[in-house]
Amino acid sequence: MDPHYEQLGAFYLGKVFDPDRDVLADDVLLYDAKDLTTHAVIVGMTGSGKTGLGVTLLEEAAIDGIPSLVIDPKGDMGNLLLNFPELRPEDFRPWVEAEQALREGLSPDDYAARTATRWREGLAEWDQPPERIARLRDAAEAVIYTPGSDAGIPIAAFRSLSAPSAAVRENAEAFRERVAAAASALLALLGMDADPIRSREHVLLSNIFSTVWQQGRDLDLSGLIREIQQPPFRQVGVMDLETIFPAADRMKFAVAVNGLLASPTFEAWRHGQPLDIQHLLYTPTGKPRMAVVSIAHLSDAERMFFVTLLLNEVLAWTRSQSGTSSLRAIVYMDEVFGYLPPTANPPSKTPLLTLLKQARAYGVGVVLATQNPVDLDYKALSNAGTWFLGRLQTERDKLRVLDGLEGASTSAGTTFDRQRIERLLSGLKARTFLLNSAHENQPVVYQTRWALSYLRGPLTRVQIESLMRDRKPELAAGRAPAMPSAAQASGAGAAVVSPGDAPSVPAGSTSPPVLPPDIVCRYVAVARSVPRDARIVYRPVLFGAARLHFVDAKSRSNVDVWKRAGRLSLVGDSVPPDVWDAAERVDPESLALLDERPAEGTFAPLPSELAQPRSYKDWASGLKEHFYREESLALFHAPRLKTYSDPDEAEGDFVSRLRHRVREERDLEIEKLKRKFAPKAARLEDRIRRAGQRVEVEKSQASNATTSAVITFGATLLGALFGRKVASATNVSKSATSVRSAGRAVQQRGDIGRAEENVKALRTELAELEAELERETDRIRDDYSLDSIAVESYAVPPRKSDISIEQTALAWLPYRVDAAGIAEPAW
Repeated sequence: MDPHYEQLGAFYLGKVFDPDRDVLADDVLLYDAKDLTTHAVIVGMTGSGKTGLGVTLLEEAAIDGIPSLVIDPKGDMGNLLLNFPELRPEDFRPWVEAEQALREGLSPDDYAARTATRWREGLAEWDQPPERIARLRDAAEAVIYTPGSDAGIPIAAFRSLSAPSAAVRENAEAFRERVAAAASALLALLGMDADPIRSREHVLLSNIFSTVWQQGRDLDLSGLIREIQQPPFRQVGVMDLETIFPAADRMKFAVAVNGLLASPTFEAWRHGQPLDIQHLLYTPTGKPRMAVVSIAHLSDAERMFFVTLLLNEVLAWTRSQSGTSSLRAIVYMDEVFGYLPPTANPPSKTPLLTLLKQARAYGVGVVLATQNPVDLDYKALSNAGTWFLGRLQTERDKLRVLDGLEGASTSAGTTFDRQRIERLLSGLKARTFLLNSAHENQPVVYQTRWALSYLRGPLTRVQIESLMRDRKPELAAGRAPAMPSAAQASGAGAAVVSPGDAPSVPAGSTSPPVLPPDIVCRYVAVARSVPRDARIVYRPVLFGAARLHFVDAKSRSNVDVWKRAGRLSLVGDSVPPDVWDAAERVDPESLALLDERPAEGTFAPLPSELAQPRSYKDWASGLKEHFYREESLALFHAPRLKTYSDPDEAEGDFVSRLRHRVREERDLEIEKLKRKFAPKAARLEDRIRRAGQRVEVEKSQASNATTSAVITFGATLLGALFGRKVASATNVSKSATSVRSAGRAVQQRGDIGRAEENVKALRTELAELEAELERETDRIRDDYSLDSIAVESYAVPPRKSDISIEQTALAWLPYRVDAAGIAEPAW
């Protein structure tokens, strides 16, 4: 049976603390997950327990199936991976500090054993069984990403210079923000504090990004250097480009960017997982992640560059989601100092402000932690609905926090008792926080619960590498290219030629062969990253493209879409009979097919079949049959939810969407449950009050005891019903204790029959109401279990009569050949 604090949509953060009596109460603090959609701020000096609070908050979110993206400037949040269900000393041994053990006069083994015992006892003290650690690990996957380093899972940050989605390009405001942020971030990495209006470097980059991205073209750093030298426009505003930024000055700027490209440290930024928020938050199977992005190893300029890119990707992803009132995901930043200052305007500030203003509509909660409140834009933080306040270092810090709280209260339309809050802040101890929420009538002081994860402090590079070593083969690879790889080409005769034991690359002709006019001849463009002086060899392939119509009127998928499909058949000395069966799938949209040769190069010999026009008619007919037989639109189906995936939606993305839908429906059922029981609770509370009044009239000595016992019923019911911030651990589901207290009070009073009958009636009603509540809660838990979502594959074939062959053509694929004769794709 789950502990009393395991309520639907509620985070167990700790227990209420009485600052006046300096004691910890039995009442647990339950935080409504939906409250986090209005964002939160955690403030506390070093040693206040701020990191522990953040860890427990993220643990609770993970247990509830909510993913989190954690920006970790200090290296502390990697502790989220240090959770050990068996709590064995050998589990803790690799992570304890030998120096700390020595200071305490213990060997590392003995210190690890003591730590394991301390963690087991700490969890037990906070009523958390070791099974809860296993539940955390099963609920979400924890991963450490390290941009610019291969210690953890690297992230290919410069892939974010690729064109944003069509939805972003069509939203003028979002597109402008994306362009400005990309330019500012890149200039910050170059050490240029560029003003978006006055800096000609910023203006030039912004215009390049805007022009290229609006064309749907991607950029990498080498391509950007070429665009700087030869921009795709001649005017900036109403002035000539050469007047604003002459070619000689642009060359100097290009050299500076090239210096970044040539830097040995830059290589680490080019490889790894794409900066894709959906795939950072969810596994390929749709399981939520705690994605810890560690940036402690980066320089200040590199941190600003990456955080700006990351926040803009988060913003773009957020805007692509549907609106919701349920918590969808958490974006947590462990130290926001320098990224949201009160006066300066670093590149990170705009996306952070936008997230704080807009993300709540999409169910994305932003949590910002800091120990330096005076360095934060408290007016921006007035958007935060929840403040977790720990010990503060200076009086100035306290005043800044009070100003921020007052602003947040004004925005929320609630009253603010500044003197009372100031008094409470002055008495806070370690691990004790003042929770002030716009969703509650008054603040509460509480102590954070024991973390499920081992809080050992910042992780070193070696420790991160140890944690992620077994995961790298699974996670480090980026997305597969759309075009065939060099190895695939080798098997079909468009070779990667090894020196020594392989045939040499045929010299061929410097001009393409002369073909009959009926044969369509196309050229695949050479990639912009290929040096202009590279040796290019073109090899012949058979290219086919068609429009396919996928219709599924028989089911509820309601699919009715047209899609383009393509095949590339890499031929050798002759064309095989089953030419399309051996062909590679390609996306015609991603192929840069040109009518004229785009670069100098030689041409490999052409098989005779490819020079005969009648062959192409046969291949076109065979291609139609091939597409009907082999092509299908892959969908996924959740039978229980009667839901189908969207076309091109990955299974993991579909599952993550289903998980959020289930959570939304669960939250709706909880709201219905509250509305159903609220009138009954109000009536019972009124009867409790009147019963207490009648007892007081009988005899004051007995009335005090009886009234105390009877009122407990109301606290029990309301705490269980409405999941308030404070729910008594000793009272929830323990009304029998209260009844025994009432019985003793009645015996002390003697013959007060009417009061006794009232108590019995209340006891019966309470038992029935709690039983009904428990049944309803169990039903909601079973009906909306996130683990019960079964997903099946569902394929929609193309409608044969609608298959339209667009083209069957000879295409020339470019290969770059080095001095040793080794060829690799150049597209």
